[in-house]
Amino acid sequence: MTPEEFRTAGRDLVDWIADYWERIEDFPVRSQVEPGWVTSQLPTHAPEAGEGFDAVLQDLTDVVLPGVTHWQHPGFHAYFNSGGSAPSVLGELAAAGLGVQGMLWITSPAATEVETVVLDWLARLLGLPEAFLSTSTGGGVIQDSASSATLVAILAARERATQGRGNADGLPSLNRPLTVYTSAHAHSSVEKGVRAAGLGSASIRFVPVDEAFAMRPEALREMVEADVAAGAIPTIVVANVGTTSSTAIDPVAAIADVCEEFDVWLHVDAALAGSAAVLPELRWILEGSDRADSFVMNPHKWLLVNMDCSAFWVRDRMALTSALSIDPE
Repeated sequence: MTPEEFRTAGRDLVDWIADYWERIEDFPVRSQVEPGWVTSQLPTHAPEAGEGFDAVLQDLTDVVLPGVTHWQHPGFHAYFNSGGSAPSVLGELAAAGLGVQGMLWITSPAATEVETVVLDWLARLLGLPEAFLSTSTGGGVIQDSASSATLVAILAARERATQGRGNADGLPSLNRPLTVYTSAHAHSSVEKGVRAAGLGSASIRFVPVDEAFAMRPEALREMVEADVAAGAIPTIVVANVGTTSSTAIDPVAAIADVCEEFDVWLHVDAALAGSAAVLPELRWILEGSDRADSFVMNPHKWLLVNMDCSAFWVRDRMALTSALSIDPE
């Protein structure tokens, strides 16, 4: 495709997207096709020759759209809100056009530095503590989802709880189980992250909740005390600011008291509701989060950013880099 052909196809695609947005309310919110219908419309083998871009746009209309559940539809109220926008689409176009790989600073300095600066902006918008800024001891990094952020937090907490032995020597060498605590209403990604980190589902303690579905800090304390008495190493507590089941907000400040007393990593999952804290009058929802070791919220929920973009901060970036950084040749 020549640059001129790209210009023509790009204009046509932008027009197609804009037309879709204009008539999105005409579609049923949920896809009406039966399982396998989309597959039946596609060839069983990759084509041996290309086709014109007009045909691609027609496939989008005839094959893809019927199989789409319209997350941007004003009548969509399932799962969680998805806050895409035209500026975000243009941002993705620019990023895809540049096509850089941001593995290291040298592979594209702008990729690293723009991310760092914008995450500092966002931390200030949310009223997060100075320690979470790149100019202090911590900093932010974009994850693809809050699920990935939870896994990364667990790995960093494991690194701190084991003084690095979890990676260097392996967990069996500790001869002591590592334990994880979260609300009975926490997202399933917590258990998935615990499994991926090699701790095993048996290490999770699901803390009971109160009548508002928020974690009971006194129950958390009892569980931690029992595990310490049994010789376990309490490793991380995952507190919620807005559970996906009910938007419950855990009492983060009281939870932080327990974590500080027993030297347990506190991760605050504000993926669902954290965006609201950009409004000063709603910043109360993050009360106690300034004492967290790590924090995540999803700009792709309320801040008009396309999926997927999770903003993840740590208070001490050394815990994160020591858990995950390797210097290859």
